[in-house]
Amino acid sequence: MPFLPISKQDMKERGIEQLDFICLTGDAYCDHPSFGIAIISRMVESCGFSVGIIAQPVTDEDYKKLGEPKYCFLVSGGNIDSMVSNYTVFKRKRWDDAYSPGGKGGKRPDRALTVYCRKLKELFPDKEIAVGGLEASLRRFAHYDYWADKVMPSVLVDCGAELLMYGMGELTIVQLCNAVSSGRKLKDIHDIKGTCYLTEPKNTPIGAAQCDSFEIVSENKKAYAKSCRLQYDEQDEVYGRTIVQRHGDMMLVQNPPQRSLTQSEFDKAYELPYMRTYHPVYEKDGGVPGIQEVEFSITHNRGCFGYCNFCSIALHQGRRIQTRSEESVVNEAIDLSKKPNFKGYIHDVGGPTANFRRPSCDKQEKQGMCKGKKCLAPTPCPAVKADHTEYLNMLRRLRSIKNVKRVFIRSGIRYDYMMLDKNDEFFKELVEHHVSGQLKVAPEHASNKVLDLMGKPHIEVYEEFEKRFYKYTKECGKEQYLVPYLMSSHPGCTVKEAVELAVFLKKHGIRPEQVQDFYPTPGTISTAMYYTGLDPYTMQPVYVPRSPGEKQMQRALLQYYKKENKPIVAAALIKAGRRDLIGYGKDCLITPDGLDTYPDKNRKGRTDNGKNTNAKAKNDKRPRGKKGGQRAEQNRKKK
Repeated sequence: MPFLPISKQDMKERGIEQLDFICLTGDAYCDHPSFGIAIISRMVESCGFSVGIIAQPVTDEDYKKLGEPKYCFLVSGGNIDSMVSNYTVFKRKRWDDAYSPGGKGGKRPDRALTVYCRKLKELFPDKEIAVGGLEASLRRFAHYDYWADKVMPSVLVDCGAELLMYGMGELTIVQLCNAVSSGRKLKDIHDIKGTCYLTEPKNTPIGAAQCDSFEIVSENKKAYAKSCRLQYDEQDEVYGRTIVQRHGDMMLVQNPPQRSLTQSEFDKAYELPYMRTYHPVYEKDGGVPGIQEVEFSITHNRGCFGYCNFCSIALHQGRRIQTRSEESVVNEAIDLSKKPNFKGYIHDVGGPTANFRRPSCDKQEKQGMCKGKKCLAPTPCPAVKADHTEYLNMLRRLRSIKNVKRVFIRSGIRYDYMMLDKNDEFFKELVEHHVSGQLKVAPEHASNKVLDLMGKPHIEVYEEFEKRFYKYTKECGKEQYLVPYLMSSHPGCTVKEAVELAVFLKKHGIRPEQVQDFYPTPGTISTAMYYTGLDPYTMQPVYVPRSPGEKQMQRALLQYYKKENKPIVAAALIKAGRRDLIGYGKDCLITPDGLDTYPDKNRKGRTDNGKNTNAKAKNDKRPRGKKGGQRAEQNRKKK
């Protein structure tokens, strides 16, 4: 099966005069199920409709190259929100983009969804537009926009499309295609779950849950926080209600969430005839880097009941776990093993959280997910049933496939869930067979106060996991390491908590090469904390580190061992009242050598903890002062 049409010539070769649907995306065209537009376009095709792809259009001719669709345009900003793709957390322009040809940035505009839709309305004023994907999904309500530093209206208001599809859209797109092909207009389709639309206030559905209006949440931070909680509380396919939010003279209506895919439906979506690579038109640019990590990876699940506050999965994919069948996953692996460029390594068998293969508890199917509660944090719910049996059996089958040398797991592993499993077979086989030298896990922080605001388990759980990981690693005779993901400047984290994290890293011998500042991306609970200074679930005040200076301190503390960070770390420690961590003791983060600000002029003869050191000076052979530091450096170089 060839790629879908991207030109009039492609249409001519297939005998297509006019396409039924045209998909427009902010990513390069990669026909692989890790790209949302690939799944949507192949689902449309599987229903018997013709569909073409316009990728990263710039000129009017780019938008018009496939002509006018019979029914409507389907528009996505791409796999990542365009502002996150285009800017760093420091709001600096990125010059790379893994989802663009050659990995070069600048191929998609800021606020791509709005730009694309407005241009289509200009060029094809009579054609309707349905939008979807991550950018649409997470911006469907009035939302705080970090880059503009203000609350923006629903993207449906800004872009001018007739319908917005949120969440994972396989079922929604099939229902939509059938509706429009039967003669219905997008602007009149108000009965499909997993969609949003705008209507006159007089048409507001009866019984809907109502958020405060865009105008109110733009001015009132308490109202914004309460609206955020309401939006999350109703994102359940069992009990979730219709949500409405007024925008000026129009009412935004979000229908209840679409139901989850059955396992057979999930299998079908991933067994469609994908080419599983980028379109050959990009060869001249060196291909599309984003395909490299996923080309030999397998998705076996979606959704995450881990429900971290800084993560968008709960609002987009949902908390309910959906899985493919073991047979479908194994068959995909067999197909991958037959590809000419397969080297014997399956890079990943995962999803948002790799080791989730069942619901967190038994009551979810009938009662839904618990509203306002987390399954695993701050402590596990007693109803959680941790079981890796099915996942482990699947991995064993994958390892036995001919030509498969190794099967790795590189998606996020919920170590807290692993620790609940009384059977440690999965843990041991993970360590022995599925780690490629380093296992990435996400404790995120060491302060339990901050972890509570993140929605993560307490650090003691990680410490116990770490002990067992290295124990099992030693038992199987391997040299493997944990690589923890860590975050600075999350709401609730003061310099004091950042120091606590640095002390934890020193104690555990962890020296992170990269650190991540909290990034206030659209739609998350943590972003609501960042904007409002309130926890949406308690309405209690939350400290938010905002100044560049404090953020710099928190980042530097995560890499306290770097020479260039020493003055910043010293300033942070003094600010936090932790002068005891400046010195020569085994627990100290930095030494005082070379620091102009330490020790204080009026603290003669005293160390960081205020104890008199004159009596000890004669027996202390460590270098003191500038000359001593120079001698130590010279001796080090000689060695």
